[in-house]
Amino acid sequence: MIVKFCGATTEAEVTGMAAAGADLVGLWHGVPGGRAELTAARLADLAALALADGRLRPVLVTFSSDTRALLAAVAAARVPCVQLHGFQPPGTVRALRRAGPPALEIVKVLHLRDGVCLEERLTGSYERAGADSFLVDTVTADGRLGSTAEPLTDAAVTALAERTGLPFLLAGGLHAGNAQDFAGARAHPRFLGIDVDSAARGADGLLRAGRARAVARAWRTT
Repeated sequence: MIVKFCGATTEAEVTGMAAAGADLVGLWHGVPGGRAELTAARLADLAALALADGRLRPVLVTFSSDTRALLAAVAAARVPCVQLHGFQPPGTVRALRRAGPPALEIVKVLHLRDGVCLEERLTGSYERAGADSFLVDTVTADGRLGSTAEPLTDAAVTALAERTGLPFLLAGGLHAGNAQDFAGARAHPRFLGIDVDSAARGADGLLRAGRARAVARAWRTT
């Protein structure tokens, strides 16, 4: 099972996630006002550190639809994966697929609010445009996206998985104590893994290896 921790901003966080057994580390770029937003130069530095580990893969997490800027960032930072976490249209996926590196992985986030997928009518278009996988996450009542710490329901996730055709990751308020709450999603044949942010952070707001390790262990063994 893939385990991803998102929103690293320091070298210590990246190395800590590698030590905790993470597979992926999310690096924010093109998230205006985001607390973990990185400049292009900083993105490249942290991505290089992750790649040097040999096991940890960096993921560019973005709200941007500017494919030219995204392709430039992918090339400069040599990231193998882009996570489109906003409401980017299928055309953004298509442009990245056509002009990006052949091995570039494209993850499109699908947002659920009160069990309803806000991109429901576009899921087939994302698939045809070349997305490799979906990531299912929460939208809060006031419209906040990402790092909300608000969980989804297992029923809503599994129902959406049945209506789509790609492998998927699960996000939204996941922690070491709620792995058993998502038995249906975890048993789904296209379930890939989890994406965690808040539960891996210490009181200072930084990702901590000990907390991340606890989450990874719980989800891989429960």
